[in-house]
Amino acid sequence: MDGFLVLDKPAGMTSHDVVSVVRRTLGVKKVGHTGTLDPFATGVLPIAIGEGTKAIPFLDEQVKEYQATMALGIATDTQDCTGTVLSVADWHKIEGQDFERVLASFVGRIAQTPPMFSAIKRDGVPLYRLARKGIDIERPSRLIDIHSLHADHICLPHITMTVSCSRGTYVRTLAHDIGASLGCGAHLVALRRTRSGPFSLAQAIKLDDLAALVKSGTLRDLFVPVLTALSYLPALALSEQGERQVRCGRMPALAEIELCSLNDLPLGGRVRLVREDKLVAIAENTNPFWQDGCENLKLLRVFN
Repeated sequence: MDGFLVLDKPAGMTSHDVVSVVRRTLGVKKVGHTGTLDPFATGVLPIAIGEGTKAIPFLDEQVKEYQATMALGIATDTQDCTGTVLSVADWHKIEGQDFERVLASFVGRIAQTPPMFSAIKRDGVPLYRLARKGIDIERPSRLIDIHSLHADHICLPHITMTVSCSRGTYVRTLAHDIGASLGCGAHLVALRRTRSGPFSLAQAIKLDDLAALVKSGTLRDLFVPVLTALSYLPALALSEQGERQVRCGRMPALAEIELCSLNDLPLGGRVRLVREDKLVAIAENTNPFWQDGCENLKLLRVFN
C-alpha cells in the first residue's frame, strides 16, 4: 500500500493517535501524517502510507481551509475550550456590524504571534511544556496569509466562520485576536479542517470505518496515489533506460527524457520524473539550458 488516505479525524485524539490506529489496522510500519490537528479538532488529516511518507516534504499544503466556532466573552490560556479561563468580559454590546468590520481587518497578510500552547520549540523544548509549568516566554510574530474570512452563522456569543489561510496559521490564535480586537476576548470552541492543500473533506473517510474497508478490500480504491498528490509539479517522462538510471541514483541523459515541456521549467523548480504513470523520482531543475553532458537535474528523492 502506497499513497495517501484522507481521514476525518475524530475529536479527542491526537494526530499521532490516528497514525497508530492506521498502522495497527493496516499492518503497515511506514505511516505518517501531514498538518497536525489539535486533539479537540476534527476534519481532514492526510495519512501517508508506504512510499507516500517519502512525498510529505514535497506536498503543496500552503492553503488550508477551516470551519471554526468561537465564543465571545471568555479568553483562555490555550485559546480554545480545553484551557483555563484567563478573563471574562461582557460581549452584549457587540453588534453584527462590529464583528464584520473586525473580520475584514484580519484578511490579507498579517502578523500572528504563536501561542504558548504549541509544538514550536525553543532550545529544543516544545513551548507547551513550558506553558504547563506556568512559564511564558516572548515569541516572535510570523507573517501569515488569511485569504478569506467570513461569518457563516452568528448566534451570540457564538460565531461560526470559514477561514482560508496559509500553512502555519493558528486558527485558535486568530479567534483569540479577533476577540481582543472586539474588546471582550474570545476562544475557540470547535474547529474542523475542510481542506489541506490537495486533500479535501469530500475524500475523507471515518476512522471507525477503516477496519471494515480493509476487510471488504475496498480501501485501496480510496488511496490518493503519490503521483496525483504531487500533481502541481510538472512531469517529465522517462524512457526505460532513463528509469533504470534514476532508480540507480544517476542522472538521466538528455536522450532519456521527453523534452516537450523543458521550456516551461523554472530554474530551481521541482519536477516529477515519471515512467508509464508511475512516479520514479522528484528532481530539481538545475540548468536553464539543457544539454548533453551536463547535470540538468538534481535528484531529490527516488521512489520504489
